[in-house]
Amino acid sequence: MTHALALPINLSVGSFDAYLDVVSQMPRLSEEEERELAMRFHQHNDLDAARQLVMANLRFVVHVARGYVGYGLPLPDIVQEGNIGLMKAVKRYDPSLGVRLISFAVHWIRAEIHEYVIKNWRIVKMVTTKAQRKLFFNLRKAKKHLGWLNQQEAQDIANDLGVKVETVYEMEMRMDSRDVSFDPPVDEDPHDEGYGAPAHYLEQAGNDPALLLENEDWKQHEESRLEQAMARLDPRSRDIVTSRWLAEEKSTLHELAERYQVSAERIRQLENNAMKKLRQEFVLEA
Repeated sequence: MTHALALPINLSVGSFDAYLDVVSQMPRLSEEEERELAMRFHQHNDLDAARQLVMANLRFVVHVARGYVGYGLPLPDIVQEGNIGLMKAVKRYDPSLGVRLISFAVHWIRAEIHEYVIKNWRIVKMVTTKAQRKLFFNLRKAKKHLGWLNQQEAQDIANDLGVKVETVYEMEMRMDSRDVSFDPPVDEDPHDEGYGAPAHYLEQAGNDPALLLENEDWKQHEESRLEQAMARLDPRSRDIVTSRWLAEEKSTLHELAERYQVSAERIRQLENNAMKKLRQEFVLEA
């Protein structure tokens, strides 16, 4: 039987440097202590045992997180995401497998950090598939030592990761792009010759919210008037107008003539009379 470790209940410290100092002083667990704590958690739902497993391995999360500082994201946030991965690993860890917790947890720690990096490295999402995710991080490592990839380098990366070489070039272009503010910065002159904020060339004509709402209201009003006018027609005339003008697959005069067992000329006359009545209805309501 091992003794409970003297670990703090929480890590409410004043700064990230203080957090690092506290974490670095956490006592390590022996293999026997780790196994016993894991058994207590999984067999008896002992949350204090789970807490001790997490706290004793926080220093390793910091070690992994430092490998992602080159992405321009705050290290405290990266560490926080890694800690979430560690907690998920503790929940799933099986001590009977004979593997130390941290060896098992590294996958979960990296997975949470990867998700955070991908979501926050650019405003526009760059990675959407598992293959792109793998390519993103491997290409990032490769480009620390290389400039723009030549054909052989791109082909080697594509072969190693099992993707098309075109996919490698596409990801390289995405990674070397940058976010651009849609609206002009307050200190930038919009009349500057080199100025090119998207707000100036992506404007859509006719997108005034007031006009759009007015047009939608008018469209609904006209549709309502048409429904009322159609309701005043006799069933046959209403069916002819609907079939000739409103149906998705419009009918011909001859098709309607066959349906009503009359001549095509008669259908044309009924259609004209119905349209005349509809126009009169709209004039009266105008």
